[in-house]
Amino acid sequence: MSALPEGLKPGTWSIDPAHSEFGFTVRHAGISKVRGRFSDVEGQVSVGEDLPNSAVTATVDAKSFDSGSAGRDEHVRGADFFDVEKFPTLKFESTAVKENDGEFVLEGNLTIKDVTKPVSFDVEYSGTAVDPFGALRAGFEGTTQISRKDFGMTFNAPLDGGGVLVGDKVTIGLDLAAVYQDA
Repeated sequence: MSALPEGLKPGTWSIDPAHSEFGFTVRHAGISKVRGRFSDVEGQVSVGEDLPNSAVTATVDAKSFDSGSAGRDEHVRGADFFDVEKFPTLKFESTAVKENDGEFVLEGNLTIKDVTKPVSFDVEYSGTAVDPFGALRAGFEGTTQISRKDFGMTFNAPLDGGGVLVGDKVTIGLDLAAVYQDA
């Protein structure tokens, strides 16, 4: 049995989209990194009496992708990458929550373009706080790395000096705020 971290109460916590981010980083042209984020994320953290009895679900609106470049955003939302018209959402459903010496691992299934693969997020619990409106909030940060090709995103272009335009490895970063729902 793995005890809950201090301040994290059993019950349902809703992800607060206004204070959460689902983002990623990918190598561009072999020399720099491009960052993007999805602004529309929703989900729940169901905290059990202990960590193994806890679960996380999240859904992301693929159309909410933003990298700060309108042309790139349109391309990434298109058929070469997310194909948001055919696959409007990305989903995550946990299969296990584990703790080892204060380090947390969130295992689950990530679905992009109707392809589901297991992933494992290294998670940092940031603690809890009561906001000025009386709501109890918890913070979590997590990272994982995936192969975009595993999810059917194979677009690329060769570079004159060798290499390719878009790297395969994508680092996904989560910065989530969750609001306690049980009274």
